[in-house]
Amino acid sequence: MINKLDDAFSFQQQALSLLTRRQDVLASNIANADTPGYLARDIDFSQQLKNATDNSSMAKQSVSLSLTSNKHIEGKARPLDDGQLLYRVPDQPSADGNTVDMDRERVNFADNSMKYQSGLTFLGADIKKMMTVLSQG
Repeated sequence: MINKLDDAFSFQQQALSLLTRRQDVLASNIANADTPGYLARDIDFSQQLKNATDNSSMAKQSVSLSLTSNKHIEGKARPLDDGQLLYRVPDQPSADGNTVDMDRERVNFADNSMKYQSGLTFLGADIKKMMTVLSQG
């Protein structure tokens, strides 16, 4: 039963996790808009989500770090590491080497926020449907 619930929510969980990570990357771009030499980064969301859903059997297996001392802090897996971030190709590079285009960043930030809110709405609707089924027996 738990496995079926996990399967039902895994897509939305993976999508929301990737959207959260993308929001962090976009926020970092906006925060560094005036930093000389800063290169804007982004995530190929659709490709990363496809990879995450294709590897869903691997994602279900837990991966843990070997702790060789009781003073070590247990690591937490991130859905995306910095090696998978892409550099954005600027439309108009600035003289100081900064590639952040604030108009593009604001649009991407708003679009990502809307997708995140939609994902939460879909997840909430799925939970309500399951609660209705459980309550009506």
